[in-house]
Amino acid sequence: MSRVLGEVVGRVDEAVGEEVQVERGPLGPAQFWRGPSRYVVGELLDSWRETAPWWQRGGGSGGASADLVAPREVWRVEAVRAGRSRMSFAGVFDLSWDAAANRWWLVRVHD
Repeated sequence: MSRVLGEVVGRVDEAVGEEVQVERGPLGPAQFWRGPSRYVVGELLDSWRETAPWWQRGGGSGGASADLVAPREVWRVEAVRAGRSRMSFAGVFDLSWDAAANRWWLVRVHD
């Protein structure tokens, strides 16, 4: 069983996570960059769509804003830092594509 190490607190938007650069393959993320480090995706573990919690989005006064109801795509991937053996170290990461903002986010890191 995996335990969540916590939500990632990022430099770009602390309410959402850490912004990352992602190269997408035919089934989902193929590799991503977290700061200067490149991670190669070895396995796609799961994917789903979710709506961000209401407290993580700045809604206007009254009525539901598009940000509140817009789903985001999330991929759970096993990835290894480029240059390291998959057998020696691999981590599990949740990467989220926010189409409205046209950005990728690292939202969770699992051990």
